[in-house]
Amino acid sequence: MVRAAILPAVGAPLEIAGIELPEPGPGRVRVRLAAAGVCHSDLSLSNGTMRIPLPAVLGHEGAGTVVSVGEGVTHVAPGDGVVLNWAPSCGTCPACAIGEVWLCDSALAGAVGVHARTADGMDLHPGLNVGAFAEETVVAANCVLPLPAGVPLTDAALLGCAVLTGYGAVHHAARVREGESVVVLGVGGVGLAVLQSARIAGAGPVVAVDVSPEKEALARAAGATEYVVASDTTAKDIRRLTGGRGADVAVECVGRATTIRTAWDSTRRGGRTTVVGIGGKDQQITFNALELFHWGRTLSGCVYGNSDPSKDLPVLAEHIRAGRFDLSTLVTERIGLDGIPAAFENMLAGRGGRALVVF
Repeated sequence: MVRAAILPAVGAPLEIAGIELPEPGPGRVRVRLAAAGVCHSDLSLSNGTMRIPLPAVLGHEGAGTVVSVGEGVTHVAPGDGVVLNWAPSCGTCPACAIGEVWLCDSALAGAVGVHARTADGMDLHPGLNVGAFAEETVVAANCVLPLPAGVPLTDAALLGCAVLTGYGAVHHAARVREGESVVVLGVGGVGLAVLQSARIAGAGPVVAVDVSPEKEALARAAGATEYVVASDTTAKDIRRLTGGRGADVAVECVGRATTIRTAWDSTRRGGRTTVVGIGGKDQQITFNALELFHWGRTLSGCVYGNSDPSKDLPVLAEHIRAGRFDLSTLVTERIGLDGIPAAFENMLAGRGGRALVVF
């Protein structure tokens, strides 16, 4: 038995309980978790904004050590450090065939299967494939990536979602060029990763926007050169800080209609707005035909940073080893499994960066 955080139903409190994991069968890997990040997507799963089969073990951003492997698994072995990949690509669907592995048709196929059982025999699904809010998990082999050399195992959990998403949003989705101005709306874990990635790209100025004045120090440490407390005048404030034109690139990390619209309004003519935040179906945004023509802006979504983890992890590892990307600055709280509900409340209130469950 291992301890895990279970979501029994949409909107229900998380239950910390023992679960029974199977031994890894062919093509499966058992991992002892070192740490798991508490992501806004986990909150979206718990409140029903995103739907998965329930009951489930939540948690999709994690890293740990391989305990055992099933038949046919050769790329990792017991004792290896690994990063969990919640959206593995199949390599054969139409999206994978053209290199858009982040849109793989089968990426979440594993989430519908039975992952583990409670002590009384209730079937449990793995939230977003990996069930990382547990002391141990059993996942498909393509859900584990070897930990790059020189990357601390505990902090490496952040590579599984926040860092790949933030880095990819800047370098793949928005394609930020050196010297371009960037505004980042939402200074949570992903927003902090976006700020560091914009700094690596040589962007400037880099403006961080958040509802909380207390996040200014976090944002500046991550690479923000300017900080704006969100208000009705945010778009005007951004234009003032970017020579009256607006930012070349806006990255929205909140997932609300109002912040997406603000991001759009904050960019210059011909600017680019990339939406990373996951919003609900009720978050409706409107544009009129004339403004679309006049401003000539681009609005695009971003899934998992439009990243290919197998290619991007080695690049990120080099930035980490060289000191250009500091994983520890994303973490504002280290907690146990029992601290996840409070971490959810902090996210709802807009407090802090990333909470990290450390086992």
